[in-house]
Amino acid sequence: MRVKCTVNGEKHEIDDVWEGESLLYALRERMGLPGSKNACEQGECGSCTVYLDQTPVCACLVAAGQAQDRDIVTVEGLAGEEKLHPVQQAFLEAGAVQCGFCTPGLLVATHDLLEREEQPSDPEIREALAGNLCRCTGYEKILDAVKLAASRKAEAAT
Repeated sequence: MRVKCTVNGEKHEIDDVWEGESLLYALRERMGLPGSKNACEQGECGSCTVYLDQTPVCACLVAAGQAQDRDIVTVEGLAGEEKLHPVQQAFLEAGAVQCGFCTPGLLVATHDLLEREEQPSDPEIREALAGNLCRCTGYEKILDAVKLAASRKAEAAT
């Protein structure tokens, strides 16, 4: 099967997609976009979170064929050509990146949260990130990073 989709603003055509192939596999192995991580393959950890038509999804649970004529944004697509996205920069500055395996999914989930809620409360942040598991941290630095990104976004808006 051939799948045509837009990934991070660029048109892609993937040939010989097999029926059970996941979008995650297509992104990582066929398109050379290794940012989204392959951890649980069951949609439990969130490390493979990407936008599919502006909705965050676990790419491991989406069949590659379902991406036909759709728009996908990966963690690589959040950043501009020359610099990191403010959410990515906040994660670095707050020390929220340790091994980095969960980070791509957390970045996409944080980006999505801040698109919906300018100044999320701690409970709102925790709920928004509940589908993303991290084995390295106690989540405090991740919460700090989300708050830092939110405050910078608010400053930029004024």
